[in-house]
Amino acid sequence: MRQRGQAGQGPGHGPQDFSAPGPDRHYSLEVSFLDAVKGGKTRITLPDGSSIEVKIPEGTADGQVIRLRGKGGAGYGDGPAGNALVTLTVRSHPVFRREGNDIVVVLPITIGEAVLGGKVEVLTIEGVAKLSIPKGASSGKVLRMRRRGVKSVGGGARGDQRVELKIVMPAVMNAELAEFFEEWRKGHAYDPRKGMMK
Repeated sequence: MRQRGQAGQGPGHGPQDFSAPGPDRHYSLEVSFLDAVKGGKTRITLPDGSSIEVKIPEGTADGQVIRLRGKGGAGYGDGPAGNALVTLTVRSHPVFRREGNDIVVVLPITIGEAVLGGKVEVLTIEGVAKLSIPKGASSGKVLRMRRRGVKSVGGGARGDQRVELKIVMPAVMNAELAEFFEEWRKGHAYDPRKGMMK
């Protein structure tokens, strides 16, 4: 607060004659997952009916506050206007989950892809990409796609995309497939739970 006069200096120069910044205004804004991680623009409507454009920085996290200078309440006297403080809430995404600057995806694969391996398509925040599935992949195995994650707001290293494999059985069990595994199991039995019960 900047005092502009002292009592007893004449009319118009009392202690009430001062300049000060206006009050800050607080707002909440919900943004999409991809706008948060990739950046974007949106608008919020103020109580008086006017609107403000809000720039969402790339790599924005849930709960982050954006400061819009001079978009708050009017200043007192010659003081500047206050700021608008916008708290962001990031909506969840049906495919992606964010952990730090990494993007996590659960990728369904077939029995054949798990056994034989091969290239499959996977969604990234930049679009569809190809991913190599190794032969003999198990559910829960995590493959890493380097630098396919979120850019750090502070300019640090970009995160990765972690792809967790999930073997999905066919909706209807094929009799031929079941027969094949019956025969296969006779000579290739193994116990993936060995050691768990000790």
